[in-house]
Amino acid sequence: MIALLTIFSTSLIVSFSGAMMPGPLMTATIGESARSGPWVGPKMIAGHALLEIGLLFALFFGLAPLFKNELFFILIALIGGVIMIWMAQSMFRSIPKLEIKTESPSGKGMNVYLAGILMSLANPYWIIWWATIGLGYVLHSQKLGFAGISFFFVGHILGDLVWYSAISFAVGKGRKFFSNRTYRTLVGACAVFLTAFAVWLVCGGLIKLLKL
Repeated sequence: MIALLTIFSTSLIVSFSGAMMPGPLMTATIGESARSGPWVGPKMIAGHALLEIGLLFALFFGLAPLFKNELFFILIALIGGVIMIWMAQSMFRSIPKLEIKTESPSGKGMNVYLAGILMSLANPYWIIWWATIGLGYVLHSQKLGFAGISFFFVGHILGDLVWYSAISFAVGKGRKFFSNRTYRTLVGACAVFLTAFAVWLVCGGLIKLLKL
């Protein structure tokens, strides 16, 4: 159980690190929340989650033989760790300029469930994340079977849901609930965690490499 809770908690925090960075999904959530209210965020993540469930099944079942390859795990750990360090440093550099803009766009409202899928696909960062960090988590979690994968995915989606719900509520109900200073502090905290997790991942990969 401790191993499962560890997977869940680290997946949750890493998910925050990715969810907090601006991208197509956040832009659409903020814009539509200004028009349609605070429930836009959870609906966006519902569409986002459907897309990721499909991707997770493809990774878990279609690529199962590849997951058992020790060299593949080492490669993912090293590449994923380096990318996470780069991501964290990018987050640190972006902190002084981060802002939550709440201008309401004009035009007809969007289908937020479909937007959650399309905006995720439109984000190159999402693809990179799953090709490196996400895949590394799947490789590690699948050692504990379906329970490991489930705890990873629930933690991952919960991070997205909490963050986008908070953003949607803040925009839909007013800026007084969520300031730019709070936003920057949270991004900085997640950048610190992401750096620490990346170092742990790279060290794990190097240890396995030396044992070959």
